[in-house]
Amino acid sequence: MTPTPSVASRRLMLGVLGALPALPVLFGATTAQAQTAPLSSWNDGAAKQAILDFVKATTDRTSENYVPPMDRIATFDQDGTLWVEQPLYAQAFFALDRVHEMAPHHPEWKSHEPFKTVLANDLPALAHFSERDWAELLAVTHAGMSQSEFLEIATKWLATAKHPRFRRLFTELIYQPMIEVLEYLRANQFETYIVTGGGQDFVRAYSQRVYGISTQQVIGSSLVVKYQLKDGKAALMRQPKLFFNDNNDGKAIGIDLFIGKRPYAAFGNSTGDQQMLEYTGSGNGVRLKMLVHHDDAAREYAYGPAGGLPDTKVGTFTQALMDEAKARGWTVISMKSDWKRVFAFE
Repeated sequence: MTPTPSVASRRLMLGVLGALPALPVLFGATTAQAQTAPLSSWNDGAAKQAILDFVKATTDRTSENYVPPMDRIATFDQDGTLWVEQPLYAQAFFALDRVHEMAPHHPEWKSHEPFKTVLANDLPALAHFSERDWAELLAVTHAGMSQSEFLEIATKWLATAKHPRFRRLFTELIYQPMIEVLEYLRANQFETYIVTGGGQDFVRAYSQRVYGISTQQVIGSSLVVKYQLKDGKAALMRQPKLFFNDNNDGKAIGIDLFIGKRPYAAFGNSTGDQQMLEYTGSGNGVRLKMLVHHDDAAREYAYGPAGGLPDTKVGTFTQALMDEAKARGWTVISMKSDWKRVFAFE
């Protein structure tokens, strides 16, 4: 069954340490204390200070911007915000590997696009696939199985799949500075959610282990599922049809639908996160809105206004988005200037 073009093709964890007792006070800060300071992988600057100031303002009971713990919500895009998204989203690589795995049972794919290009490992051509192309690939590689079967397949793939440039597991390519933001916010009683245009069930396969974010706090694009009894047991079967597209305005809609509260902090990196940041910023009181700008080709990638990858359609960060960020008072995080290190293994 071939899905309609409307099926989405886009992309489918330190906390605050309490004051140490007498010794640091008497003899000065210790090395251990310095190592466990919040946001230790961030350089001092406007971006780091914005996070510290925001947390202080929203958690200080004497502040006019104090936010009760029950309302402390922070949302994070995933691809390009929490981990690497170039040259393709990890889920796209998953789909491509699935095509190769399934190909022996589909000899017709050798002459039928987009499968022909995938089987030829033509990466440049893949970068120019249309929404319809990706829709067809996602339909055959993500549907036709139960939710539990899909979770097992995705988990198995993630255990061995490596990034083509870094030659490390995709789950190792998470941004250490952003892990520290997640942990810092949670230490200050914020609930952290992933709000991604990527596949909700794919991200749920690793969110707890990688980010410390439970499956119920992952909101993403999803397929229609159908209830049925399979071998006498109840199962939810994945259908090749889009249920919810959690990208662009879908992110704001998804936040309202699944969380029911407007975030006080939102983090993104592309035009697909624009409406989430706008929605967050439209609330009363102090709100933290941040965009990760990929401008470090040496340690990761440079694209968007930074150039480097001018033709990429992955993680689009336009000059218009940069202009809006400045106009609305959003904080743009420079990967090159604001982060001491990008990955934990550095």
